[in-house]
Amino acid sequence: VVLLYILDNEANTLVQISVFVGLAIDVWKIHKVVNISIDRENPWFGTIPRVRFSDKCTYVESSTRQYDQMAFKYLSWALFPLLGCYCIYSLMYQEHKGWYSWVLGVMYGFLLTFGFIMMTPQLFINYKLKSVAHLPWRMLTYKFLNTFVDDMFAFVIKMPTMYRLGCFRDDIVFLIFLYQRWIYRVDPKRVNEFGTSAVE
Repeated sequence: VVLLYILDNEANTLVQISVFVGLAIDVWKIHKVVNISIDRENPWFGTIPRVRFSDKCTYVESSTRQYDQMAFKYLSWALFPLLGCYCIYSLMYQEHKGWYSWVLGVMYGFLLTFGFIMMTPQLFINYKLKSVAHLPWRMLTYKFLNTFVDDMFAFVIKMPTMYRLGCFRDDIVFLIFLYQRWIYRVDPKRVNEFGTSAVE
């Protein structure tokens, strides 16, 4: 959806390439956090095999799952109605090339909202447990550089406004995470977002 939105809004070629590369990396990362299996016994329409997704054992057995679900629930109550209001506002007051562009804009707005909801439970978990998961300095440096490069792109290169807002949304979450890392202790047994811990 992000790639289609960027293409529809005729963003810079460099932005299109970065979104495509990011899509490829995200597809690769899926198997790191989720078990994927093919269910041939219960196919869709009698012929198409189902793809099953299940959480990794380390997440299912962790104490963070309860806080994760709680944060997702409360943020959903607040942000999904706002998304509905945005859809109506966009349809009534903003200009679109056609229905396809409006649908892509709404879907991208949903992804931004859902992405924010999916990023913040980690901050809520850190707050509840008064600790942060171990994150090696190499990964933390990578996250910082990624955030910095995204900001430079957002200021310099021609891109849709909603894509630019998505870059700054990531900055807010990253800054809060850095603050939490500074005030809370690092728990080496907690599994981080990449599926690793310091104990392993």
